[in-house]
Amino acid sequence: MAEMNSENLYDVVVAGGGPAGLTAALYLARARYRVVVVEKEHFGGQITITSEVVNYPGVGQASGSELTDTMRRQAQSFGAEFLLAEVERLDVENEIKIVHTSRGELRCFGILFATGAHPRMVGFDGEEEFRGHGVAYCATCDGEFFTGKDVFVVGGGFAAAEESVFLAKYARHVTILIREEDFTCARATAEGARNHDKITVLTNIQVESVSGDGALKLLRYRNLVTGEVTEYRPPEGDTFGVFVFAGYEPATDLLNGIAKLNEQGYVITDQNQKTDVEGLYAAGDVCVKHLRQVVTAVGDGALAATELEKYAASMQEKTGLHPAAPVTRISKTAEKTKISGTTETESAAESGDSIFSDEIRSQLDAVFSKMAKPLVLKLYLDERPVSRELERYMKSLAELTAWLTVEYEGRDTGEEELPAVRVCRMDGTDTGLSFHGVPGGHEFTSFVLGLYNAAGPGQMLDEDVAQRISDITDPVNMKILVSLSCTMCPELVTAAQRIASANPLITAGVYDLNHFPALKDRYQVMSVPCLVINDQQISFGKKNIRQLLELIQNL
Repeated sequence: MAEMNSENLYDVVVAGGGPAGLTAALYLARARYRVVVVEKEHFGGQITITSEVVNYPGVGQASGSELTDTMRRQAQSFGAEFLLAEVERLDVENEIKIVHTSRGELRCFGILFATGAHPRMVGFDGEEEFRGHGVAYCATCDGEFFTGKDVFVVGGGFAAAEESVFLAKYARHVTILIREEDFTCARATAEGARNHDKITVLTNIQVESVSGDGALKLLRYRNLVTGEVTEYRPPEGDTFGVFVFAGYEPATDLLNGIAKLNEQGYVITDQNQKTDVEGLYAAGDVCVKHLRQVVTAVGDGALAATELEKYAASMQEKTGLHPAAPVTRISKTAEKTKISGTTETESAAESGDSIFSDEIRSQLDAVFSKMAKPLVLKLYLDERPVSRELERYMKSLAELTAWLTVEYEGRDTGEEELPAVRVCRMDGTDTGLSFHGVPGGHEFTSFVLGLYNAAGPGQMLDEDVAQRISDITDPVNMKILVSLSCTMCPELVTAAQRIASANPLITAGVYDLNHFPALKDRYQVMSVPCLVINDQQISFGKKNIRQLLELIQNL
């Protein structure tokens, strides 16, 4: 074992970049253990969709993204590493464990599984059919689509109470439909919704169905005590929204057949967060526990990290292998409130002469150093201020590397698609990738990954996936309609761009709906991400490459 190359060996690989994973990374890196956090969507986890956190000790008030940005910044300052990729498989049988990701293999002594959970569907009639056309699961992502409309919230827990208050900023009125006799969350949280002048709370209610003609036109719900059925119809010519906050399902599919799970799919651990597999620990919302909050996730991550420190030390002694110690680097941008933790960039208005912070430029340099071919960013602009913002954004990006140049084109992409940047090769051919609007917010990383994929070598693809992409012989045009505040959009964007970069018959255009209301109306979009294939097939929700290929191949 001592002869094995330890250059790419980690003490711990953390699967999941939420509060539990970020805390563990901080503890491990500070203790001088090499750790990498692998996250497939956005660093920060589910809490980033929460606009206001007021019950985290020591923090008076902050958004979820601000809170986790700080966590990541702390971990990174002590040398923790971060990788945006999807964990696809775990090999845990041997002393050196292997974490298979969409960007290659990671070898390590220990694994912390902290992948969190995703929203649970209730199952009422029409829920799946109208997902994206009125039924939604993320207030931060989709709340603005329901400005001036009536909104119904299904659920009675923390999320339902907190997000109802957030939705009231946009909605004409919010009605909370609770199946139980009362809220199931803390009284203080519930009172915020109960005492709001734009919120009505109904208890003992079961939603039976939603229906409509492309958008929601009818909601039916039943009183479980009286049996009375109520039908709600919006004003003539209007629609409404139904937001489902009915708990979460643990993201533990990768552990099936590996570690012990309970009947609901949550990971069973001991008091030290250890699973029944040696060297495999779990933390946060994936675990069996009574309370799933940021503060408990942080506690899980800290406890698991201290146990993994002991485990890694024992494995170093046993194998004679010593992963490279992390490099402590206190960032000059530590006082900035926006960093690349969620890959957000400062807007031109906020950043003075420099759009990109020192930390972001450092990360961009790492990406640019791996590019194999130069690219041209072709700009299509109109007279709107957003065009000037896009122009400055692309010029600033191109100034950071010799691999990128900017060229100006005319207005031949169609009025509704301006402003736009198309990614082309030096010979003028189109890579199939374009962004309409300004690729900031949560779409900054996906845009940069798109450049990396177009310039080669790109993100690693499994052989079968690469072959499936190559086998597509008919033209495929994908429009991905997003919001820059949406935490679920980047996965779909990245998958679409990776497919398009590998097949010249496929295009992937990303549209910030904030600047293209005509597209929102054309496709009746009331949730993001929205995928439109060949201007016909419409699908909502995040998807990975394999799921997207299924849609394309079933056209």
